[in-house]
Amino acid sequence: MKIIRVDTRDWGVREEMLEAERGHYGGRLLTSTIVADEVPPLCHPLGAGNKLVIANGVFAGHANAPCSGRISVGCKSPLTGGIKESNTGGDVGTYLARHGIRAIVLEGLPEGDEWKVLHVDEDGVSVRSGQAYVGLNTYDTVSAIRRDFGEKATVLCIGRAGEQRMSAASIALTSIEGPPSRHCGRGGTGAVMGSKRLKAIIVEPTPGKGTPPADEAQFGRLCADFAKEVREARRILREYGTANLVNIINELGGLATRNFSAGSFEHAEEISGEKLRELIDARGGAHGRPCMPGCPIQCANRYVCEDGTVVDDIEFESIVLLGSNLGIGNLDDLARLERMCDDVGLDTIEVGNTIGVLMEAGVLEFGDGKGALRLLEELSEGTPLGRIIGAGAAVAAKAYGVRRAPTVKGQGMAAYDPRGLKGMGVTYATSPMGADHTAGAAIPNRPGIGELELATMDKQDKDLVSYDLQILTGALDALGVCMFTGPAVGPVQTWAKILSAFTDEEWTFRRLLELAHDMIQLEIDFNRRAGFSKEHDRLPEHFLCEPLPPKGPVFDVEEEKLDGVTGGLRVEDRLTEE
Repeated sequence: MKIIRVDTRDWGVREEMLEAERGHYGGRLLTSTIVADEVPPLCHPLGAGNKLVIANGVFAGHANAPCSGRISVGCKSPLTGGIKESNTGGDVGTYLARHGIRAIVLEGLPEGDEWKVLHVDEDGVSVRSGQAYVGLNTYDTVSAIRRDFGEKATVLCIGRAGEQRMSAASIALTSIEGPPSRHCGRGGTGAVMGSKRLKAIIVEPTPGKGTPPADEAQFGRLCADFAKEVREARRILREYGTANLVNIINELGGLATRNFSAGSFEHAEEISGEKLRELIDARGGAHGRPCMPGCPIQCANRYVCEDGTVVDDIEFESIVLLGSNLGIGNLDDLARLERMCDDVGLDTIEVGNTIGVLMEAGVLEFGDGKGALRLLEELSEGTPLGRIIGAGAAVAAKAYGVRRAPTVKGQGMAAYDPRGLKGMGVTYATSPMGADHTAGAAIPNRPGIGELELATMDKQDKDLVSYDLQILTGALDALGVCMFTGPAVGPVQTWAKILSAFTDEEWTFRRLLELAHDMIQLEIDFNRRAGFSKEHDRLPEHFLCEPLPPKGPVFDVEEEKLDGVTGGLRVEDRLTEE
């Protein structure tokens, strides 16, 4: 497989082959390795020293390998100042692999103001003018590109937020059904792409597969059996999407509500997965849709607002951060916010946190959905207030003198209040990515490794639960496969067998977890060299001392336990046998 390097100083393109000893590198493992090896930790995130690494996974291109077409984007984050990896589905990763490409690395900084696009087809990678697409948001960008390159073109692009280099800017990817509704959302990756003056990457679909498996028959059998297993195990995601968690987390008392001032929302039923499914069915939407080739889970949806507005792929995090966290209990209102975030190219989690901070500051009343939409219009236009919102929750809190900012390392928290789900709080605190739930999502019924205390408000074992889930999830991220295949012992053991058949090397469960552990330590080391210490691996103080209504917990996991997650625990501590 090839790595394509693009020097944005002169837009020169060169190819290099992925080293044989790194043949199993994909996804987060490849992005974080390149960033750690090649990006000066103290460089400005929007400067010439930073690099944007776009990588697919080890099995990308093979539609029979379930959920293996994801894209990881890595860089030094303009939001956190540390290392960042953000990944999503869509169809771009699959087709890059079928063109023989494992990663695209954007380097340097252009001297002029002209925007470019990259075009990938059977002739290779070419650089073309992107001026015709400047000023367009993502939906119009994709429409214009398909007008110029054909309706089947798959696209990775930024909207106005990325063009303006806002720290909350995402990178949008087209889904298998067409719209740019899949986002590498977290950490401001879109701002880094904007700093390189790259508007889009256009990948022409092509038949075939990616890297040939060493043992194709065994690889095919293992993938087919696992796809059936995953499809059955994740049936609830096909029926209700990730929004199935709304009522569950609300009942637990850990649902982010009104800038994390409460753990339950009185209108949770009205924004729940059940209500979402009801309105999808009543209004002619769709559920049970795949976002990428070869996805047996099919958790994506299409929602139709009462006024006919179509919103693709509304997920749990967006429902909560743009809904209960803003006091908005109407699915149509939060769906329009979601649609605009997708269009402008914004992380819905960061934007929801930021508007929640502004509501606490009195800029808007909680529950004002139309006012929140007006704020996003200001952001798209780049007004001074819009730029504050686009800079993220930590900046907005400083600008407006708000003490309760739900951030770690400058990044806004996801939909779970860490006092109600303490394992998630440990992940927020200790992940090198900042407050990032996907790094180790300690939600109910995720047991980690071994017998652990799983009561979400009990502090016991939550350091171990978080560590376990960070390395289990890290293994999936390193392979470039979807987390929903299962950050758990059984699924990761199966992936180790699939990787063995693919590479003709012996990959055990232990070896795969050790790979993930080493990857995370590499990321932590980058952050330490960038100026972060263990004192940055903490939650804001109000989570430690202010009880969360209605059940009253505080986050009380000891600091030495947090330090153990980042520096003390090892795979051998958690794994007594293969």
